[in-house]
Amino acid sequence: MKLNELRDNEGAARKKKRVARGPGSGKGKTAGRGIKGQKSRSGVALNGYEGGQMPLYRRLPKRGFTKPNAKSYAVVNLGLIQKFVDAGKLDAAQPITEDVLVTSGLVRRKLDGIRVLAKGDVTAKLALEVSGASQSAIEAVEKAGGSLKVAVAAAE
Repeated sequence: MKLNELRDNEGAARKKKRVARGPGSGKGKTAGRGIKGQKSRSGVALNGYEGGQMPLYRRLPKRGFTKPNAKSYAVVNLGLIQKFVDAGKLDAAQPITEDVLVTSGLVRRKLDGIRVLAKGDVTAKLALEVSGASQSAIEAVEKAGGSLKVAVAAAE
């Protein structure tokens, strides 16, 4: 077989429909766009437009509320902290603060603080100082013989 003998499978490549090329094509004259009106013109994008009927996104009720001053926490799991301690990237003997977690590379940035969640197992005796923690995370750390201190941020 040579390069000039290569062919696509039968029916794999379909020819492009050529519109507005005379009456014999079946898509001549108006090219299947009908007569007049906004959609017959070029450069029209009508996403969500329903021909003057009230669009769906306006018929449905608005729900919920987005708190404008909501705090966004960087989340870290206990299992990951344990993994970093085992790898020697975190020193379990020293208190582990938010800055230590960032410098170790476990968390990229603090955002409004770091929140510890209880996913994974912790065996090392850790002394954690973070902005937030789930109740189960606090219990898991204390069960392993460590302490988890949640720093209360000053009211702004």
